[in-house]
Amino acid sequence: MSSPTFTFDVGVIGGCGHVGLPLALLLASKKRVLIYDINENAVAQVQAGVMPFFEEGAEKLLAAGLANDSLVCSTDPSALASCRIIVLIVGTPVDEHLNPSFEAIPRALERCLPFFNDEQVLVLRSTVYPGTSAKVQRWLRERGLNMSVTFCPERVAQGYSVREFAELPQIVSSFDERGAQAVRALFGSMNDDLVVMEPMEAELAKLLANAWRYIQFATVNQFYMIAEHHGLDFNRILQGSRHNYPRLAGIPGPGFAAGPCLFKDTMQLAAFSQNQFFLGHAAMLVNEGLPAFVVEQLAKKVPIADKTVGVLGMGFKAESDDGRSSLSYKLKKILNLRAARVLCTDPYVKDDSLVSLEEVLAEADALVIGTPHKAYKQLRIRPEVVVMDVWNILG
Repeated sequence: MSSPTFTFDVGVIGGCGHVGLPLALLLASKKRVLIYDINENAVAQVQAGVMPFFEEGAEKLLAAGLANDSLVCSTDPSALASCRIIVLIVGTPVDEHLNPSFEAIPRALERCLPFFNDEQVLVLRSTVYPGTSAKVQRWLRERGLNMSVTFCPERVAQGYSVREFAELPQIVSSFDERGAQAVRALFGSMNDDLVVMEPMEAELAKLLANAWRYIQFATVNQFYMIAEHHGLDFNRILQGSRHNYPRLAGIPGPGFAAGPCLFKDTMQLAAFSQNQFFLGHAAMLVNEGLPAFVVEQLAKKVPIADKTVGVLGMGFKAESDDGRSSLSYKLKKILNLRAARVLCTDPYVKDDSLVSLEEVLAEADALVIGTPHKAYKQLRIRPEVVVMDVWNILG
């Protein structure tokens, strides 16, 4: 049998998402890349040269990739047969019992399976439960495919992938030498600082990074709640502790620790440890409990049962248009139970239930800063309005 002809260096499954698209754009600056995605609207946007979400520096890369034909988008999986390397990026959530859900990966692979061949290399880029890469390899073997399977987790901050990809070391791993050579060449073409691991080591390394960040946030949020409970200004405590003290230079400030990764990956690590990851569970209780604590503190300052409360910011982090898993929405649910009326706004998040910032500022009797967008730093707030600002964005 003759070897297949590859017209694309890389094919990215899920290539219009927050992780897949920045990677595809970066790769397209050096290679010929196919984006495959089942989201027809997102594919149409990318084909038209429009970013479906905010990503610093991505617009120029998208325009260049389309102009020189190094970037092609499709909703047809058959095009994957022409790709030498396949990068799979799909969401890997935890279920209602906080256990990892494996279904998304085989579901995506099943759709593309007829167009895979033994000469290709499969790169798993999503954060996964430890052992998932080996399970994918077995899944492919059971279906008669001898593709090389590799795991190379993304490590960048959403919204800043283009810049951080070149700045941060890239972890690469593979089950065989052919796959190892392929991923070293692929990621080494854009970043010469590669960390080579075994697949399960790499899977755990990714979970460790996100769980560590989640625990850091929980530590600070716990201290914030302790200080608030005793009527103390936590930000003065934090600033005083940090001042010219290198051991606390990297400590974060308090705030809603959310988004599509930190909570989910901490729970994956907890499940992997047979639910003996007590630090992770404690961090979850603290971080997930912060919105309720904020509402309770607000209710002590103003009788919200007959008041209008405004929430400023619904994205899961500052300057982001991504509201997935944002604790601002949990805050909104709690306020809907406690307050007479709740108005929410965000300059980036697309949500038909949101109203303008001007309307919130004009009508709210109390405000909660849900997301510390820079736009909120210079707000003119009526003096009688009570404000809960866990982020200290208002100073």
